[in-house]
Amino acid sequence: MPDRKEKLVLKYLCRVCSKEKTHLISPNEIAKEVCKKMVLSLNEIDEIMASLALQNYLEFVISDSKNGYYYCVKLKNKGQTYLQDARKQKKSLYLLIVRSIFLATVSFVFGLILKAIFKS
Repeated sequence: MPDRKEKLVLKYLCRVCSKEKTHLISPNEIAKEVCKKMVLSLNEIDEIMASLALQNYLEFVISDSKNGYYYCVKLKNKGQTYLQDARKQKKSLYLLIVRSIFLATVSFVFGLILKAIFKS
């Protein structure tokens, strides 16, 4: 399971790479997009990309140019379905919370009814 920094980078990569098989992206673009929520250095982005590749979310190759280096990123199946899986997981968490609240309320009401019945 990716940590918070990895999730931010992976969400950005899923949005950018969703239409194409492979996408050329610089670490500066990733840092600029993620800086709204968290500041990441280029070294941290390199580590995050390597970690996501090890977790089987994506494949990437580093390409050098005169303006710096770029990642040639290709999302694997696990990376392509990441956003859908995250939505499903969030939905199941909300359903679990609602179910727990409902059952607690029913138990409380049932307890009050039993207390009223056996008190008299």
